[in-house]
This record gives sequence, C-alpha cells and structure tokens, in this order.
Amino acid sequence: MNRLHDVLIIGGGPAGVASALLCKRHGLSYLALESGKLAFQGIANSYPAGKPVYPSKPKDAPEPFLVEELRPPEEAVAVENYLRQVLEVVQREQLNIQTEENFQEIHEERGILTVLTDRGSYRAKKVILAFGCNIPRELTVYGDAKMVAKGLDDVEKYIGIRTLVIGGGNSAADVVISILKAKREAEDGTPVFWAHRTETFRVNKETAQRLGEEILLGGNIRLLPGAIPRIGEVDNQGMERLVIRINKFEQADGIDLYHALSFPMQNVIACIGSQGPGPIFEKLGLQLITCTGGVCKIGKEGERLALLTTEFESTRKGIYVIGGAISPSFMRISAGSIVEEKHPNLIYTALNDAYHVVEAIRKALGSNK
Repeated sequence: MNRLHDVLIIGGGPAGVASALLCKRHGLSYLALESGKLAFQGIANSYPAGKPVYPSKPKDAPEPFLVEELRPPEEAVAVENYLRQVLEVVQREQLNIQTEENFQEIHEERGILTVLTDRGSYRAKKVILAFGCNIPRELTVYGDAKMVAKGLDDVEKYIGIRTLVIGGGNSAADVVISILKAKREAEDGTPVFWAHRTETFRVNKETAQRLGEEILLGGNIRLLPGAIPRIGEVDNQGMERLVIRINKFEQADGIDLYHALSFPMQNVIACIGSQGPGPIFEKLGLQLITCTGGVCKIGKEGERLALLTTEFESTRKGIYVIGGAISPSFMRISAGSIVEEKHPNLIYTALNDAYHVVEAIRKALGSNK
C-alpha cells in the first residue's frame, strides 16, 4: 500500500515549491509532483534567457512576501539567476519533489484522496492544485503525439538533428532562436524547420530582430508556412514519428496529392499556445461559475471561474487550488454569498497563497507544529 501523505502538491512552480517548503517547515508529510525536469520548469520554459524577474506585488496588497526564501531579489535579476536561487533552496532544504510526473486524475475513497499520474498513484489527506494557468495545448493529430515536447527544456539535445518547431508566435520564435544559436555555436549545420498552420508568422519587433540577427550569423532555418501536423505514427523500425503536411495539390479527379515531411517525435517541439485549467477543473468535478450578465468585473464574459472558500478549498472537500491556476480572478464563497475575487498572476500571489493554504491545512488536520 502506498504511503499516506498529509499533503500532495500538484505542480512545482512558485506556489508548489512554496507549499512544499512550508509543509516541511511545519512537519507535515508531503510530496510535490512536477511535470517538467526541474522545479519552476514552467517559468524556465516561458521566460527567454535574460528576461528580468521583479519582486512585484499589487499596490493594494496588505501583506509582505510570506515565503522570503523564494522572493525575487529587490533589484531585478535575469530569470536564470532567479531560477538558480530557487534550485538552491530546493536542494538545501531537500524538498520532496518528484519531476517528470504528469498529473491525470484524483479519486476519493473514505475521505482519502488518490492522485494518479502517468507513473503511479499517491495517497493523501489533502491535495493542493498548484499547476499554474499556462497549461500547454496538446498537438491534436490522427494517432498519438504525446511524445512531442511542449517547450525547450534542454537545447543541447537538438544539436546534430533536424529539428521541427511548430507554432507561429513569440514562444515558438524564442525556441527557434535558442536552437539556432546552440547549433551555430556547436558548428552544427543541421536545419531548424519552423512550421505554422497559417501563411503568416506573428512575432513582436524585438523577437523578429533577434531572429534576424541569428540568421545573419549563419542560422540554418527552413520556414514552412501553411504546414499542418496530420498523423502520429510508428514506423517499421518502431520509431514514433510525426507527419506534417506542407503542400496540398488538388486534382481534377478528386484524388488530391500531398507533400509532407516526417520527423521523429523526439525532434519536434510544439509551441502552440496554452489553455487555462478549466478543462482540468471540469474533469475533477470542481464547481465553476460562468461569467454572464455582468456577474464578473475581471473575468471575461462566458469565462468559467473556480468556486473556492476563503481558505482556497474547492467544492471537492480536501482539494485546494492556488497560484496561477485561479488567476486573474476566481469566485469566493464569503459570508454566505459568492463574489468575484481579484487574483493577479504574480510570484508574490503564488507564494502568499501557499502560506495561507498550508495554514488552513494545518488547522484542518489538527496540527500544532
């Protein structure tokens, strides 16, 4: 039988790491599960190297940073320096964080919650959902394409291979630039194929300038506008591959011809945007409130917001939601009524959420540590 933890934490970003740190500090048995290779992988994937990180907090926030160890420095620092600070905390405190675990479902039996991942199952009295708001979209094709990477976690592994990046925005462009630079510095002439469903790649001026500079320095890039991922398949050698259609030739007899490329899935990165956690909340049976008829001042018309108590507990008892997963607002049950609560997506907010939810869990479990 799996060990019964006091707390299971889903997500290893600011809210998840802070929750783990606070659980350890107060003697609660805990386990944090992160889908990436390292803690704060979501920030590492979404922030380009050199981007500054600030200790930002809302102007009307009454509290200081409540988890000082993870607070960004007063003077803005490059994201890689802040990540180094975070990983030093994780290592020094020997936080119990398991990486490369993809969350799937939560079952409940007799008051005990069982979290299922792609690698196993884990039991706990309480669960904290701290997986952020930017959940990568799956690449939808005929067949299976789950091996396709959703971001750039290790640029070195793309040196020496023909690489395909899918997506037409700034995130995809940042990945292309990073791989082009690494290939150039390693004197690797293999190309980076950059594909997008439409004919136009849309990036901001700064990103376009950085891409142009990398190309002028010798970056080997092949643009594939109008390219559409179609099939995930396994070839005769057992290699999982992605087939992407780059041209369509309509014939008079109705039998169309296609020009396509096939890449090993391990060579493919799909930067096709992200989605909020709404579908996950629905799958877990958490109650959502729809913003209609002027109900919301922050949430958009038609958006569905999580319904939580003042202690961040969802309508499924024992399951709490914090951090970016409930930004920019959520519905709070307060004094017998339901009101929209502003919730900025900041490191400050995530850290302080963790502090308050761990305090609530300690109280619920009767802990005096």
